[in-house]
Amino acid sequence: MTTDEGYVQWMADIKQRFRQSQVKAAVRVNTAMLEFYWSLGRDIVELRAESKWGNGFFNQLCLDLKTAFPNEKGFSVTNLKYMKRWYAFYSERFAIRPQVGDEFGIALASKTGDNQDVEIRQQVVDELETANRQQTVDEKGQQVVGQLQFPDTFGLIPWGCHILIISKCQSLDEAMFYINKVVEEGWSRSRLEAQVAANLFGSQGAALTNFEHTLPAPQSQLAKELLKDPYHFEFLSMGEEYEEQDLEDALVSNVTRFLMELGQGFSYVGRQMELQMPGGQTFFPDLLFYHIPQHRYVVVELKVVKFIPEFAGKLNFYVTAIDELMRGDGDNPTVGLLICKSTDKTVVEWSLRDINKPLGVSTYQLEEVVERTVKELEQKKKENSRK
Repeated sequence: MTTDEGYVQWMADIKQRFRQSQVKAAVRVNTAMLEFYWSLGRDIVELRAESKWGNGFFNQLCLDLKTAFPNEKGFSVTNLKYMKRWYAFYSERFAIRPQVGDEFGIALASKTGDNQDVEIRQQVVDELETANRQQTVDEKGQQVVGQLQFPDTFGLIPWGCHILIISKCQSLDEAMFYINKVVEEGWSRSRLEAQVAANLFGSQGAALTNFEHTLPAPQSQLAKELLKDPYHFEFLSMGEEYEEQDLEDALVSNVTRFLMELGQGFSYVGRQMELQMPGGQTFFPDLLFYHIPQHRYVVVELKVVKFIPEFAGKLNFYVTAIDELMRGDGDNPTVGLLICKSTDKTVVEWSLRDINKPLGVSTYQLEEVVERTVKELEQKKKENSRK
């Protein structure tokens, strides 16, 4: 029986369904726990528990809950305070947003390159808005503004990620941006922590581009969200002096990390790919990628110096060549990305203004910048101590 093809296939299906049921069960358990944390945090906020019962409130609550539930590990003083902060973070920020639906919809549109991203974040906002508009009846029979209810989407995110988001984010927009990333892209806490530290919220879509007049709407906004500024290459081990070839070699050797830094949806095509012209000349762009969700090639040129206008002309030619030689019928226009050591905003904008191909210019950061800053600070301390 164990060698029968039908039995083997059936057993494989059983295993797959069981694994899926385990995942669903884990999600349900996580959701139930988070719903309880949310309700407890809400109670603490709305009861003004610390003012009502004094400075020792959290210690007493911790003791009472651990006595009642000795096998549970989520009732430490620190965790109880996080529950309060979690609920307060959203209730306070949501309460002061007039016309939150319209305002937040605009913010969403400007911070995403994917319609599904908008749907997920808007879903949470809708849930919060609906909860905020709900009304309840108090003891005297009068209607009062309802409590902020737990958004279903929050149940898809681990508690540790929620703690990180409320600890590091300053605004509701920023928090919702990272919530979406965790849900949509399946980020782990370590990945979330790295992206928050790198300020992905602030850098995504921050590259200087000419997309508004080289791509039709809404492609211009979608393409802009592919790029960010700066790109963080701290995962590379570079000395104080290096050439463009060294940077390219290092990125290709760490292409998996590089793809993670570029963002979701990028596929590596190749480096120094030969572009042969009809007349026989050949050219070799540094790196070529394909963005699967947007169906477009992205050609990347690396420069270890400050941006100069000549760089834009060369990249413009590469984008044209990719469109002519490689772009298929179902592909959107190719985008060019120039990653430089540094830029001057005015020089970049003037250089891109009259170019008819979609180009973007960003900068990069390396660990050596951090190390050099530390060395400079140590040197200043030594100099100050001599005075």
